[in-house]
Amino acid sequence: MPTVTMIGGGQLARMTHQAAIALGSTLRVLAAAPGEPAAQVSPNVVYGSHDDIDALREAARGSHALTFDHEHVPTEHLEVLVAEGVNVAPPPQALIFAQDKLAMREKLSSLGLPVPAFTAVDSVADAVKFGDEHGWPFVLKAVRGGYDGRGVWMPASADEATELVADQLAHGVRLLAEAKVPLKRELSAMVARSPFGQAATWPVVETVQRDGQCAVVIAPAPDLSEELAARAETMALELAAGLGVVGVMAVELFETHDGEVLVNELAMRPHNSGHWGMDGSRTGQFEQHIRAVLDYPLGDTTPLAPVTVMSNILGAAEAPEMSMDERLHHLFARMPDAKVHLYGKGERPNRKIGHINILGNDVEFVREKAERAATWMSTGVWTDGWDSHGE
Repeated sequence: MPTVTMIGGGQLARMTHQAAIALGSTLRVLAAAPGEPAAQVSPNVVYGSHDDIDALREAARGSHALTFDHEHVPTEHLEVLVAEGVNVAPPPQALIFAQDKLAMREKLSSLGLPVPAFTAVDSVADAVKFGDEHGWPFVLKAVRGGYDGRGVWMPASADEATELVADQLAHGVRLLAEAKVPLKRELSAMVARSPFGQAATWPVVETVQRDGQCAVVIAPAPDLSEELAARAETMALELAAGLGVVGVMAVELFETHDGEVLVNELAMRPHNSGHWGMDGSRTGQFEQHIRAVLDYPLGDTTPLAPVTVMSNILGAAEAPEMSMDERLHHLFARMPDAKVHLYGKGERPNRKIGHINILGNDVEFVREKAERAATWMSTGVWTDGWDSHGE
């Protein structure tokens, strides 16, 4: 049975490992340290850095496909591996559009897909001109790197933009300006594509962001018209084919108040907005990713309930005295239907340390329950005042 190499030892690799076990595959992980989430559970680990070509070569040796749990591997290294016969999935010519936000914006525009107004920022003058033309504040982004709100700024004035841009350019950071879109909400369309060209989508979901990072995912997105949902799924399918994606891809979208969808970001790997499907879909994103990179026929993505809500467990401002094990015990006593996924990570403020999926029929009820469960696991406090010991 095949071996798949995943670059990165985070929670996405850990959950991909779980899916690989069920399919009889081996997931080899390139991790930086033994304490990383995937390195804790995979027996097949190579230690090294994702930007070291020799470490990448060692991890790739003998594997049927090489894939990623993050976008930070230099594409020039991946091109070397491809030339040496490694099956890199997604291939570097696709992955570049998940790594380089400016290249992505230019490519999407050339494909006629809707994106916010944007421009490269090579000088302070570029930023000030963009703000004057498209309104203040605008969104300033690092072209590479940055996620969960990092590498993103919203200068509200020419003075603020001048200071920000001068500082970032001085540190060698390439920048991009985008118009701030008055949005109704954020959506995500997940798609999987195999080398054979088969593709499958999941229902479009609503993602709720707090402090720049995903907090809650509601599947499917409530009150989304069939027409808009179909447009978003079609866009994801066309993008996956047009970019030559292999594996799963998240297309993060803005829904505007006038009923349009704009592409915000791309992620060519399993993604936080797809975690709901581990319990709420017949085939979740981690199994589908393994199927896709090995060119197996893709799985059925039918939802298993009218509503699934995923809520991230984030590290509290101060870790509670009650152990995680005891919190889990009390959660299960109160909510035996909660599906909990813990990542084996230490508790730090706002760090993603796990997630909870709740399935049900009513959006508001299921969402409140999922958020209450996640808050309990974070803080050891029930938001509705419940006393776990019944005192």
